[in-house]
Amino acid sequence: MYKDDRRPRWRAGSGVALLAGLCLLCPGPAEASEPRSRVVLNGQLVQVTFNDGDSFRVLAGDLKGAKARLAGYNTLESYGPVHQWGTWTEKEMYVLAKMATLHARKGVWECESDGSLDTYGRMLVWCPGLAEDLIRRGMAHVLTIDDAPGDATLVAAQREAIEARRGLWSHGVPDFILTSLHSAEEDTTGTGTYNRLVSSDDGHTLTWKHTNRYSECDKVCFVNYEPLTPAEVAALLPTLMAEPRIAEILGPLDEATRTKVVTDFAKFRLVDREVPKERRQELVELLRAYADQGMFGTGEGKPSACMTHVDFKRRFGTGRAACLK
Repeated sequence: MYKDDRRPRWRAGSGVALLAGLCLLCPGPAEASEPRSRVVLNGQLVQVTFNDGDSFRVLAGDLKGAKARLAGYNTLESYGPVHQWGTWTEKEMYVLAKMATLHARKGVWECESDGSLDTYGRMLVWCPGLAEDLIRRGMAHVLTIDDAPGDATLVAAQREAIEARRGLWSHGVPDFILTSLHSAEEDTTGTGTYNRLVSSDDGHTLTWKHTNRYSECDKVCFVNYEPLTPAEVAALLPTLMAEPRIAEILGPLDEATRTKVVTDFAKFRLVDREVPKERRQELVELLRAYADQGMFGTGEGKPSACMTHVDFKRRFGTGRAACLK
């Protein structure tokens, strides 16, 4: 995952060094057939190619070949029909992903970067006009990679798009969007595996930790359960608080926040930002013991946002997975 998907912090003078000597009109033969767009990056006109709606590669100059991840928002994966929610089909959502890429290529967007990199070695770039335009059209959604909400302007644009049922939101609005999948064998550090969920309300991230192994082309869905009523939550809380470890975690929270934690767990079987990050998984496991006893309801739950698992090595080229063809 990338290091930060919010607005990069600006360091005075860094843009000058970053873009010094950039040549705008000297593409090599390999780039001649690529879709070409321009952005104004730190005050300099730069020729780029958009790989999708939230990333581009620089085509010429000192930064030639450099890859950029655009901060603050996310577009659907464009390597194949892998997303699905509401009454959308995977192929329809694939078309939406391609539309976002085409729209990004059309404009000349004002962007800035302080040279920070994400964990994939890509420049983090902030293009506020492009981000807001895509989000307002329902072609993208707000994204941070932590508990913080997204940029206020972008969040407002997304809420407008949801209210108007534009683009992504035309056929359903999941509470959380599933943006990445990781199979258990990908955990090479012993720290555990997780899938990334992003709030459709304000763009903050929720990690879905698991031990599942996914096969190629498996469809993985985040399941929502029947919510408990306020009266049911109120009746359940004393039982939960009688468990010392649960009481230790929930005790510092006020009553309204405790109620929200339990209400959210009943629906999502996960714990969100109200609880300190280092205690969330512990609380999830404690509450799941009560859920296994039927104390959070007995329904099986219904799929919300879904995504198809394909290893990154099988996403492109002639050897790509069958479900992407």
